[in-house]
Amino acid sequence: MQISTKLNRSHAVAGRQALILPCLGRTEADLRPAGEQQVTVEDSMGMVHLSRGRLAPASDALLSEVAIICRMAHAALASDGPHVPWADFEADYDRIRDRIARVIPGFEDFNARVRAPGGFALPHPPRDERRFPTRTGLANFTVNRLDLLRVPPGRLLLQTIRSHDQYNTTIYGLDDRYRGIHQGRRVLFIHPDDLAAQGLADGEPVDIVSEFSDGVERRAPAFRTVAYPTPRGCCAAYFPETNVLVPLDSTADISNTPTSKSIVVRLEPAR
Repeated sequence: MQISTKLNRSHAVAGRQALILPCLGRTEADLRPAGEQQVTVEDSMGMVHLSRGRLAPASDALLSEVAIICRMAHAALASDGPHVPWADFEADYDRIRDRIARVIPGFEDFNARVRAPGGFALPHPPRDERRFPTRTGLANFTVNRLDLLRVPPGRLLLQTIRSHDQYNTTIYGLDDRYRGIHQGRRVLFIHPDDLAAQGLADGEPVDIVSEFSDGVERRAPAFRTVAYPTPRGCCAAYFPETNVLVPLDSTADISNTPTSKSIVVRLEPAR
């Protein structure tokens, strides 16, 4: 089950059935009986501010993410008692912020501060107070051993990256102006010397095949090589196009995150 603003590939590949609940996008006005509602967002600089949609909704039947979740919670949990006022939260998002202000340090007077021009900065004890939650009360630095990953001859170490016109897995355009890429994302950045060693030319079509201990062939077809000053022995390509190359069992110690920055690959002529 997904709450979504638009159709995407994940609706078709997760399980045998998908329940898709369309919702308002952030650019659409969210009009409730209590008045126009605004959600709270945090930007990449740690600033918290309101987000207000200005466009007419695509359909009068669309609900916001907040309204959908509140109605589902009310339907599923109402028998537990009136401990959480889901209907009130749906009617007025200020009431949600009031509850947040009661329990999360740094969000005191949330509704007033979030309406100030530019919003407010999230609390950051090391920055704001030079306070560190360590045994010594000081910042602690450590030196850690790095595992040396040995890449077999003729192979490269692939890292997956984002383009300029991309936010996480949302792709807004096919250009990456910082790297000189236009009208296409199936490109493989590779050092000119590695291109020569592979017997390839700039702009040549290749398939990227990952190699992992399980012996499973994972192939990303039809990529165009781009001569680029990456470190020797390394290459790079955009995700999610190259997510298929990352083995599910290849994860980092402790964090368990996928090893998307260190995938051993070989290049083959495009099929």
